Amino acid sequence: MANLPISPEQLLAEYGPHKNYPPREGFPGRDEPDAVVKTHCCFCGMQCGIKLLVKENRVVGFEPWEEFPFNEGRLCPKGVQRYLQNNHPDRLLDPIERVQGVGFRKIDWDRAMERTASEIQRIQAQYGPDAFALLSGVSLTNEKSYLMGKLARVAFKTRNLDYNGRLCMVSAGAGNKKAFGLDRASNNYSDLAHAEVVMVCGSNVSETFPTLIHWIWQARDNGAKLIVVDPRLTPVARTADLHLAVRPGRDSALYGAILHQLVKHDWLDHDFIDNDASGFDAAVEAVKDYDLAWAENVTGIPKAKIMLAAEWWGKAATSFLLHARGIEHHSKGVENVSACINLVLATGRIGKPYCGYATITGQGNGQGGREHGHKCDQLPGNRDIENPEHRRYISDVWGIDERELPGKGLTAYEIVEAIHRGEIKGLLSICFNPLVSLPNNTMVREALEKLEFYVAIDFFLNETAQHADIVLAGSLHEEEEGTVTTAEGRVVRIRKAVDPPGNARPDTDILLEIARRLGAQRHFAFQSSEEIFNELRVASKGGTADYFGITYGKIEENMGVFWPCPSLDHPGTPRLWEDRKFKTPDGRAHFIPVSHRDPMEITDAEYPVILTTGRVVSQYLSGTQTRRIGKLVDQYPEPLLEIHPVLAAKYGIADREIVRVISRRAAAEFPAQLVETIREDTVFVPYHWAGAKSINQLTSGHLDPVSKIPEFKVSAVRLEPTGRWAPDPFLDPIQAAGGSPAHPSPKPPQPHAFGGEMKRRDKEVWNA
Repeated sequence: MANLPISPEQLLAEYGPHKNYPPREGFPGRDEPDAVVKTHCCFCGMQCGIKLLVKENRVVGFEPWEEFPFNEGRLCPKGVQRYLQNNHPDRLLDPIERVQGVGFRKIDWDRAMERTASEIQRIQAQYGPDAFALLSGVSLTNEKSYLMGKLARVAFKTRNLDYNGRLCMVSAGAGNKKAFGLDRASNNYSDLAHAEVVMVCGSNVSETFPTLIHWIWQARDNGAKLIVVDPRLTPVARTADLHLAVRPGRDSALYGAILHQLVKHDWLDHDFIDNDASGFDAAVEAVKDYDLAWAENVTGIPKAKIMLAAEWWGKAATSFLLHARGIEHHSKGVENVSACINLVLATGRIGKPYCGYATITGQGNGQGGREHGHKCDQLPGNRDIENPEHRRYISDVWGIDERELPGKGLTAYEIVEAIHRGEIKGLLSICFNPLVSLPNNTMVREALEKLEFYVAIDFFLNETAQHADIVLAGSLHEEEEGTVTTAEGRVVRIRKAVDPPGNARPDTDILLEIARRLGAQRHFAFQSSEEIFNELRVASKGGTADYFGITYGKIEENMGVFWPCPSLDHPGTPRLWEDRKFKTPDGRAHFIPVSHRDPMEITDAEYPVILTTGRVVSQYLSGTQTRRIGKLVDQYPEPLLEIHPVLAAKYGIADREIVRVISRRAAAEFPAQLVETIREDTVFVPYHWAGAKSINQLTSGHLDPVSKIPEFKVSAVRLEPTGRWAPDPFLDPIQAAGGSPAHPSPKPPQPHAFGGEMKRRDKEVWNA
């Protein structure tokens, strides 16, 4: 059983997260590097171009890659500091094995691989192939994503494979497929600059995608109106022409009301609706009663603002709609996405210059990683694993009998639930930290403790891997060749800059060795990442995500190629749908009728406050990487409870007071941060921290019925002030590193001292 081998405090002391800083004078060799490697940032879906400076097999710094067309040299705080993961003191340099009561001990690769393979075979022989599951991550390259899908189906022969994109992009993917038959941003982001109206729905762009905000500012400079929909007055919302502070979970009501107004005032593109779309009448019927008074009551937005948003959107000649997790992390995320797409289709602003629609991809390879087969319901090329024709094609590519190809499996959260029920006995994970990133993580911890065998592949010992029996020391982004696909749909090259340190190995080598040990070596005889990519190209051919015409050389020559690219002489497709030929069965874009419904969890007398979650500028996902980079931790050292002064006064909560937040699942304590930039009925906590600091102790396992994404954005909670005051995290290195909370201060800190220190340190990081 996968209990922690020693206490969390002991694991923290040995494996971190510990903060890594560059020396003040810079790393030796920075001014005379052995190589300057053009590659891409390892974090969000923007995949900004960056140059890594290498000296003696160590990344010692970076330079801006100004020629790369998306970010043009711009980087966010995470991009500026990302090189500090390389040669980090927490880095795993050898495979390690859990020893109860002792911790983890180093073992050699043969012992690690032999035990891994034998335990996989034992569990599957005893309980069946589906009793062993795999959880993958979209920080992986396209090649490794493809390899994970093939490994699960061909070597493990299990249907239970899923990925952490299940927590990110799947609602958008499902909505895109329903409407367009294809899942990709319709335009490259430079089209934003010339849109007359830009609508940003549920995305804190300035903090979570800082290099994308440039293109929105370009539009503003050109006279565009900016509409932002968010329950918080985020940095991008503060600069908006119109901020719609929607009540969390009521997004589809807002977009339905806007569609109602578009119809009422005939702000419609009838030519597009009649000739290039279907389902319009049903979509209109679904919102026929959504007048402004109803919408104001449901959404909490004044009806005059809703009307103004509809007028600006309806009358514009060009427009661009962007959305992200704010509308997708819901038990009705697919409905929210469809309601947004309906606004784009009603005005016919798709497939035209400077008219677009896009999902902002959150994870590094969130786009490519959801196209090539490590989803439970998917085969390469964004094919359907239940479609007989798709199954036959991929089986032929892989050289297996179609009858041997497993069917659709469980999604990520469902896999953990099945582990908790005792139905799944073994687990392999790579670049996934579900103990932090999944909701209701008390249940997740209990599930991990029930596993008979758990093997993790990663470069740091994350909080989930602390429960593993074997941890295989894998590779960083810059330690292997490969490709990723940006949020725009641009396939770009990841170039190897250094070798993995110590006895760590490239992830690809580890996966191929597991396949060999399981007796599937003839299907995994790859000698390079490029060979894997070339098989991926063939596997994707004819699918909606068609990479066949993309090669490593073509990517190098063009600084990326947009898919679909069906042939070697095809230039790629930066803007979709210019031919008005959609990938749906009838060739038309589909309106999807959306009737508003409440979220699965609503407030009541016992739990009267809405809790919503999200990101901050200096942290990334579960924090496995960013909580180890000193300046990023210093910029935002701990999760804070954002609360409006009016709500705080109701409960007698003071700034920096520790507040106990209680949901229907658990309770946790966070320092209060009184702000006027949030709705008075809502509180916000970022989700990047582990243990006692994890907000996902409180969030629910309610899932969207189509995408199976959890409802992170809406939980009902109550608040209890404790009368204790949070210490300054800058004076408490253990707490700042993400460890156990320190003893609270006996008296409150001086007013505004914490905020002043935060502002000073923010400036230092931004100017780094």
